[in-house]
Amino acid sequence: MKTKLALILGLLFCLALLCACAPGVNGRSADNRAGFFMGIWHGWIAPISLIWQLFNREVRLYEVFNKGWAYDLGYYMGVVGGFGGLALSRKRCRED
Repeated sequence: MKTKLALILGLLFCLALLCACAPGVNGRSADNRAGFFMGIWHGWIAPISLIWQLFNREVRLYEVFNKGWAYDLGYYMGVVGGFGGLALSRKRCRED
């Protein structure tokens, strides 16, 4: 019972950490724009942001105040890499 409780609390803690830097709620402005690495982060947490956006209108899927192509590249890499699309090696199942 203690391990299940610890697992649930750990997952809730990780979810809170993931949502701490969601697009739209972290105080970005025209003077403080999101860059490449923030784009990667926002791409990784895009599924969580999509669900969270249903409950909080401040949360966005994509940061409006960004540095242009660098953020876009990072965002794309985060979305694709977050779902396993940028794997450098893939294992194939061999049928013997």
